[in-house]
Amino acid sequence: MHLHDFWFLLIAVLWTGYFFLEGFDFGIGVLTKTLAKDRTERRVLINTIGPVWDANEVWMITAAGATFAAFPDWYAAFFSGFYLPLLAVLVCLILRGVAFEYRHKRSGERWQSNWEHVIFWCSLLPAFLWGTIFAAMVRGVPIGADGDFTGGPADLVSPYALLGGLGMLVLFTFHGAVFAALKTDGDIRHRARVHAGRLGLAAVVVAGAFLGWTQAQSGNGRSLAALVVALLALAGAVVLNRAGREGWAFTLSGVAVAALSATLFLALFPDVMPSSSDPAWSLTVSGAASSPYTLKITTWVAAVMTPVVIGYQAWTYWVFRKRIGTRHIPAGH
Repeated sequence: MHLHDFWFLLIAVLWTGYFFLEGFDFGIGVLTKTLAKDRTERRVLINTIGPVWDANEVWMITAAGATFAAFPDWYAAFFSGFYLPLLAVLVCLILRGVAFEYRHKRSGERWQSNWEHVIFWCSLLPAFLWGTIFAAMVRGVPIGADGDFTGGPADLVSPYALLGGLGMLVLFTFHGAVFAALKTDGDIRHRARVHAGRLGLAAVVVAGAFLGWTQAQSGNGRSLAALVVALLALAGAVVLNRAGREGWAFTLSGVAVAALSATLFLALFPDVMPSSSDPAWSLTVSGAASSPYTLKITTWVAAVMTPVVIGYQAWTYWVFRKRIGTRHIPAGH
C-alpha cells in the first residue's frame, strides 16, 4: 500500500470515528425537544453526553488537519467549495458548546428555553449538513483543470445531496435514541427505546434509499459490501432495541453509521474530489497528495499520537459509563 492510499484510509477512519461519536451527540441534541417531556429530562439527556461531547469533536479537527497535511489540494478544494455549509456547521458547533455551558447559569425560564432551542437546532442542522456535504462530494462538484472549485453554492444542492442530509439526520437521531436508552434509567429509558424503534424504521427506509442511490451512481464491489453491512446492522439494531438489548443495539447502530461512512469513501476512491465539469479534472488520491517525505513524517506523528487520543477517550467513556436518570438531578437545579 502506498502512503497516499494509507492516508486516504486514515482520513476515512477519522471521519468515520467522528460520525460514530458525534452522531449520537447530535441525536441527543435533537431528542431534547422530541423525547424529553420537561426541563429535568432535558438535563438528563444533556448529561449523558456532558463529559464527552467536546472530545468527540476532536475527531473532526484531526480529520481536517490530516487532510491539510496529507492532501493539500483536496483540503483547498473542499474548504473553498464547501465554505458556506462548513461555516454554518462551525457556527452551530460553537453555539451548541456555548449553550451546554450557559444553559444552567441562570434559572430563568426564558434564559434556559432560549439555550435549549440553540441545542436543538445546532444539533439538527450540522447532522443534516454533514450528510449533504459528503453526498455532494461523492456525486461530484465543478472543478477546473487547475484543481480549483469553479462552482457556487447552488452546485452543492441536488436531490441526492438533500437525501444524504436527511438520511444522515435520521440515522444520527436513531443512534442518539439508542444511546439514550443505554445511558438512562426510569421512564425516559423506556420512552427512548420506543422512540428509537420508530426512528430505526425510518432510518432503514431513508438511509437505505440514500445508500442504494450512492451504489447505483458511484458504487463498486467494495462499497456494495459496506452497504450490505450498513443495512444488516441497522436492521439488527432495530430488532435488538425492541428486545431491550440496548448495549448490542447501540453497537450495531454504530456499525451502521460506520458502514454508511465507509460506503461513501469506498464509492469515492480513488478520487478525493470528483469533477462534474470533466472527469479528467477530478482530484485523485495520488494527484492531490503531499510529497512522499511529508507523508512519511506525518505517518510517524500519527503512529505516536493516534493511540494516545484513542486511549484517553476510551478511558473517559469508561469512567462515565453508568446510567443516569431524573433522580440524579437535584430539585430546582
